[in-house]
Amino acid sequence: MSGPLLKVENLTKHYPLGAGIFKKSIPVIRAVEDVSFSVAEGETLCIVGESGCGKSTVARLLMRLVEPTGGRVVIDGTDIAGLNKGALHAWRRRMQMVFQDPYSSLNPRLTAGQIITEPVENFECLSRKQRQALATDLLRKVGMSPEMINRLPSELSGGQRQRLGIARALSLNPSLIIADEAVSALDVSVQAQILNLFADLQQRMGIAFIFISHDLGVVEHIGNRVAVMYLGRIVELAPCEALFAKPVHPYTEALITAAPVPDPTRARLAAPVEGEVPSPINPPSGCAFHPRCSLAVERCRIDVPPLVPMPDGRVVACHVRAPATGTPLVR
Repeated sequence: MSGPLLKVENLTKHYPLGAGIFKKSIPVIRAVEDVSFSVAEGETLCIVGESGCGKSTVARLLMRLVEPTGGRVVIDGTDIAGLNKGALHAWRRRMQMVFQDPYSSLNPRLTAGQIITEPVENFECLSRKQRQALATDLLRKVGMSPEMINRLPSELSGGQRQRLGIARALSLNPSLIIADEAVSALDVSVQAQILNLFADLQQRMGIAFIFISHDLGVVEHIGNRVAVMYLGRIVELAPCEALFAKPVHPYTEALITAAPVPDPTRARLAAPVEGEVPSPINPPSGCAFHPRCSLAVERCRIDVPPLVPMPDGRVVACHVRAPATGTPLVR
């Protein structure tokens, strides 16, 4: 893999609640807070975490479906987070998205062929012959018969609809595809087919993926690196194999512990974490995970831990397991 295709720096999104006389008095939902990562060409970066941790908001910020409160989203040296709508239009070809629901994300009134070619026609005029050729080629690439070109989404199965959504994303020949829970609504057997399709497309076309999921089994199968989010922040980012072999952050450890273990001979980690995720309107001071963490010390309640590089290439935000000074305390 070469250098970064995408670089995200200090990405932040706050949603104001209500209104106040003074700006400081308006409460906000801190959906995403100071998130930074990069994605290399041909890489799959997975983002995991509990519901409400900010995973999907990050995806929508990258696509500029919502406007960031702060931070940078850099592609080829251009910060697309700061572009106006006119300038952003050309850059939308570089990133496309596959959504969670393979039915509601498709226009029920358009045929499969029209759904695939519609994005391209936002950028260039295609003849009828060109539209037919493009749709036919992409249907084949995602494992569908060209005979389905005139079918409506209601005439397709869930797996076929998601393949159609992938074909639509591929129509603009993007460098990066963001897949937001793209297999969670599918049967397990169909999930495996779609995951294998992603891997095949990546190998053949060199596409990079940001794969958002709550299913750690899926992530372990498809990811190169994994970013673990908690209450809007990344708390650990590591190579996939290293993260599952030896999680460092207590929250990462808890997530892996809570996941089902198909191999009865595989040892489980300590008991999973208890308690509820705090409110993003009024997050805890210091490390947001400290109210649920058995390892928390006084510093955890006061200071927000920075992401600290570890010897194995991961970064971790934990005062106990990865202190900013001194020898990392990794058990």
